[in-house]
Amino acid sequence: MANTQGPQGTNDPAGNTQMFRAFVDEAPQGRQQQAAASGGPRIGLIIGVVVAVAIVAAVAWLALT
Repeated sequence: MANTQGPQGTNDPAGNTQMFRAFVDEAPQGRQQQAAASGGPRIGLIIGVVVAVAIVAAVAWLALT
C-alpha cells in the first residue's frame, strides 16, 4: 500500500495553527490593497458600460424612426 502522507518529519503548513492565523491576519490587508489599486480600472469599466448602453439605445432609436 502506498504512503500518501509524505515523508516522515515534514510539517504541513496548512495544519499549523500559527501559519493559518498569520495567513488569516494578512488576507484582509491584501484585499484592501487590491481594492485601492483596482479603483481606477473599475471606474473606466463603469463608464465604458454606460457609453455602450447609450450607443445601443441611440442605434435602436435610429432603427425605429
